[in-house]
Amino acid sequence: MLVPVVRSLRAELGKERADAIVKHALRDWSKALFAAVAESVEGSPRRKWAAMQTALTEITEREVTVEMHRHDKEALEFDVTHCRFAEFFRALGEPELGALLVCATDFDIVTAGGNEVSLTRDQTLMQGAPSCTFRYRFAPRP
Repeated sequence: MLVPVVRSLRAELGKERADAIVKHALRDWSKALFAAVAESVEGSPRRKWAAMQTALTEITEREVTVEMHRHDKEALEFDVTHCRFAEFFRALGEPELGALLVCATDFDIVTAGGNEVSLTRDQTLMQGAPSCTFRYRFAPRP
């Protein structure tokens, strides 16, 4: 539904201005959404992140192929090697929109982890890379 709206905005405002407006609106919406979800989860920031990450995994597990590299108390590292979301948005010719709607939300969820969880992702399938590289780090527990 959003694609025709974005395309109309681009026609009226130009691609750069329209994409900036959409990016700002989607980022604000996603940050507020996941902050509200985090507020509803009891426990530490890491517990909040874990609850949201688990829910996200349950929703997306049939749509992605994951290659696990590490999962312990210090880190969670995996690559997504196939993603139907990326295929969908690339087929629409809108990988940037897909990156905003799908990929960027991972960082909004990490925000719930406060300084207890961090994420580095150097590449995504959505943006044409061979995989999405998820590298979560966990602060030591006291």
